[in-house]
Amino acid sequence: MLKNGLSKYLKTISILKRGYEQERYRIQTLSNSFLGEMKVKDIKSHHIAQYRDERLQSSKKCGKTLSPATVRLEMGLLQNFYEIARIEWGMASDNPVKNVRKPKSPPGRTRRLTPREEARILRECTSHQSEEMFSIVVIAIETAMRQGEILNLRWEHINLSTRIAHLPQTKNGTARDIPLSARAREALTKIPIKTNGSVFTYTSAGFKSSWRAMIKRLNINDLKFHDLRHEAISRLFENSSLDMMEVAAISGHKSLAMLKRYTHLKAQKLVKKLDGNKNKGRRFIIDNINSYPAIISQKNNLHVISVPDLKFTALHNTRPGAIESARALALKNIINRIRNGERPPQPDQYLDKHQGEIIMLDPMK
Repeated sequence: MLKNGLSKYLKTISILKRGYEQERYRIQTLSNSFLGEMKVKDIKSHHIAQYRDERLQSSKKCGKTLSPATVRLEMGLLQNFYEIARIEWGMASDNPVKNVRKPKSPPGRTRRLTPREEARILRECTSHQSEEMFSIVVIAIETAMRQGEILNLRWEHINLSTRIAHLPQTKNGTARDIPLSARAREALTKIPIKTNGSVFTYTSAGFKSSWRAMIKRLNINDLKFHDLRHEAISRLFENSSLDMMEVAAISGHKSLAMLKRYTHLKAQKLVKKLDGNKNKGRRFIIDNINSYPAIISQKNNLHVISVPDLKFTALHNTRPGAIESARALALKNIINRIRNGERPPQPDQYLDKHQGEIIMLDPMK
């Protein structure tokens, strides 16, 4: 029976892989299908095609059809099983999976984290029951580490002085060192520092549950934790002078083609690079003086203008006076940030619901 052969494969082949748990689940799915009750030698290509089509039409618990990627992974595992069974175990004379058309791989996700989403998530993290949540999210955005790599961090592999985190085991099987930005280092110091042992107490399942509950609570649509890795890699290309090989050394990608799938660069960032170093200083100032959404309201006969992104409020007894005051404060705020070596925040037009009128405030007008 195929299910018996898959059981042997699980105990001798899958057990040696880092993705053992995922393969164990796929083997269980295959064993419980009609293929599981068939003899290994009796399974032909049309049986594999039937399994593929039935899986693509089957429903998940949430009511959605299975993704083509899920079925493709199951067929890939089955194809590898038949190669082992044919070459090493003598259980099959050919590989019926090899020539069966597999579902097309879906296009890579292009989901980017918006400034407002990042601010809302981090604000929620600061009030989360676990103080670790904030640090995990910041580290993901700053280092491009995978969820499993973050949760498996150990204090004996982190040097806060040199700002290096060593990963002895990664998804692709090779160790790598991760440079920690000042922000990532600060995030690590927000939790109790030890000389050894696990940095975080979350299990994989526990963190996934907490993340999903938080995103649902914030009503943020279609944002997966892995999207923070996408965001981090894209920012490494957009905001630094690192080349592709240097980014690959940080992200751990062996294939540059795979790395390209993760990098969804914003066009406005690429436009700035076209001019090279011409008028670099002037362009830096201009690029960082943006219009920001501002909320206009009235209180005690005063016109009140709040700018959430820059975190200030202007007051005046007339509307034009309040706007003019807000523009001056916004320009001063931006210039002070630049002088202190900080980048002003990107304007976010997706404000939460506020009482009052919303306008775009141009500091240079």
